[in-house]
Amino acid sequence: MKADLQFDFVVDKEKSTITVQREFAAGRQLVWDCYTKSELLDRWFAPKPLTTKTKSMEFREGGHWHYAMVEPNGQEYWGRLDYQTIQPIDRYTALDGFSDASGALNPDLPRSTWSVTFSDKADHTVVETVVAYASPEAIQQVIDMGMKDGMTSTLERLDELLLALN
Repeated sequence: MKADLQFDFVVDKEKSTITVQREFAAGRQLVWDCYTKSELLDRWFAPKPLTTKTKSMEFREGGHWHYAMVEPNGQEYWGRLDYQTIQPIDRYTALDGFSDASGALNPDLPRSTWSVTFSDKADHTVVETVVAYASPEAIQQVIDMGMKDGMTSTLERLDELLLALN
């Protein structure tokens, strides 16, 4: 990430939210595409050295994205994003959860609501992601699992992809 690009990671335990604001050196349509097309998500949506593979995706209200983050040794960590609302190139909301390879949610790990907003900042794009959890305990669980470092590494991969695509 270039040092001059905005990156804020704010935890509010009282509201059980994490707010991530991240600036990208690319136009909004390209950044939107990277968040909403499986062939692009597969190229960046995992912290290094993991990779991502999509099992199925329907980017539409009521649709989903079922994917795995894969370690170099082949170990898979499955997730499922269920899309609730979509306003193209401006915002979407979704329910996020850990799942198994069949898409069944893991009840032992916290589920969250993601509200993702895309806005212009000169010739850059700012993405604000507000992740809301059911309780302070759930938010602490994902913090303990390394969410900040994982998110930082993942978004740096998006920087690299945007450079390659521009």
